[in-house]
Parts: sequence; structure tokens; C-alpha cells
Amino acid sequence: MRILFMGTPQYAVTILEAIFTQGYHEVVGVFTQPDKPVGRKQILQKPPVKSWSLANLPHVPIFQPNHLKSQDVLDTILSLRPEIIIVAAFGQLLPKSVLDIAPCINLHASILPKFRGASPIQHAILENEKYTGVTAMLMDEGLDTGAILGFSVVPLKTSDDSVKLFDLLAKKAAQLTLKTLDLWPKIKPLAQSNSLASYAPKITKKDGLISLEWCAEKIFSHYCALNPWPGIFVSTGLKIIQMSLGPQSIIHKRAGEIVAIEKDGALIACGSGSIYIQKVQAPSKKPLHIKDYLQGQRRGVGDLLF
Repeated sequence: MRILFMGTPQYAVTILEAIFTQGYHEVVGVFTQPDKPVGRKQILQKPPVKSWSLANLPHVPIFQPNHLKSQDVLDTILSLRPEIIIVAAFGQLLPKSVLDIAPCINLHASILPKFRGASPIQHAILENEKYTGVTAMLMDEGLDTGAILGFSVVPLKTSDDSVKLFDLLAKKAAQLTLKTLDLWPKIKPLAQSNSLASYAPKITKKDGLISLEWCAEKIFSHYCALNPWPGIFVSTGLKIIQMSLGPQSIIHKRAGEIVAIEKDGALIACGSGSIYIQKVQAPSKKPLHIKDYLQGQRRGVGDLLF
């Protein structure tokens, strides 16, 4: 089949690579987000899908429109004559004019209708789900509301962070894409139950703000979900770079109290339970081992972290 691919991050690269490697289908074009300035020097950076396509699909045209609603974009897609459009974390909603050109299949990183929206992986961790996965969905004009074509389900471990989960679900999505394409003529789409839907809005920097008054498990789930961006930080701006769960039996301590300072880190009491912090980063400073930070702040056992 002639496939038009739309995607942007590394998650999408894994799916595109699987389609290309299988060799049964022809990728006739790649759509991805525009290059964006990154860092203090605002250096333009290519999206991962563009970088991979330039290196591996040199004869396939790459398009980076700011939106898909213009007639020029529509004419471009029509000229490519796609039989199916595969969408994976593209970053833009597809207008009806594009949806009407060919069936559009989205590989969404949740078990729909749960966690529709921009950040399903992070929200699955934040809400301590026991299972998550990927859904192949026949797109419509709604936000992840289209009929379901297939699932791939994986267990979610307490120690899984968003980086690990992105990688795992990308591989599952790649396998599901190939299976969906192989079975395409036989699949009967299943309508979603909107009454069971939940939403996963886009993660913002403010989502990284945590309180040591929270229970330790909640702090740890935020750490896992929001690593590497935006990370987690307390109200003073101190960012927790590396941590793990400490003993949950600690009682009669103030939230934020330094319970112990050890070779590899410091044990900090929370609203309930404790966390073990190895590295922190103060605003505009380099990351420090927690012992070096505490020494510089002249804080010790019995003091508050900040």
C-alpha cells in the first residue's frame, strides 16, 4: 500500500522504521512538525522523524507545514495518492479535508477511551495504572475519539518511568501498525464508549511542582512520569534530579525533614513515608550530589531540606 506517514518524536520514528524495514509498503511522503529552536542559543533542531527520514528515506519527500488546513497542503497530500495515512504523535489535529483523502490510522499510546489527549504515557504513570498500552484507531474529527482497530496491552510497573515506557510502547505500536496493515481488509472497527473516556492534557512546566507534604508514593509517581521534562521541583525551585522510594514506615517526622545522610544520598521524610534523594539542582546551578548541596546549605540530620 501507498502510505503517507505523519509523526514527530522518537516514538513515531520507531513506527516509521518498522514500516520501512518490513518492505511490504511504499512510504510516499513524510509529514512532521517544523524545526524548532532549542536551548539558550535557540539553535534550530530537526524533529526526530525528519532526521531519521533524511538518513534512511532520501528519496521520500518531507513536509513540515505549520498546519494542515491550507489548500496547498491538501493539494500536496492529494498528489501523493496515499492509500492509508499512518499518524503517530504528529502534534496536530487532522482536519476533515485530510481525513477524507484516505483512511487515517492513529497509534495512540493508551488503551482508549482512557487517556485521550497529548500525554497518555505520563498520565498512566501519574494515576498508578496497572496496565497501559497502545491503540490503533481509525481517526475522525474528534480528539482520539475514532473507532478502535486493535490493542496492544502491557503491564505497568511501579519503577517504570516515562522514558522507559515511551520506548516500550513505541515498539508495541510498531508491531501493532504492521499487524493492522496486514489485517486491514478484514478489520471491523469498534466504536469507543465515550462514557468511559478520560483525558490526558498536555504536560506543562508547572506540573512538575511537588510538595513534600504529599505521600512518598505520589512524589515518586510524579518523578517517574515527568522525567526528563519538566522534572519535579519544590516551591523554592530546587529540582530533584535523582531519587527513589525510601522506607514507608517512617513516622513522627516533619515533612521535608532530613532523616539520615548516607554515602549515596539523603533520606527525607514526606507527608507519609520517605524518599531517598541522590541528586538535586538549584535554579541556575549545576546538578549536585545531595550531600554536597546540604553541606553548602549547612543543613544536617533533623533540619528541613529547604
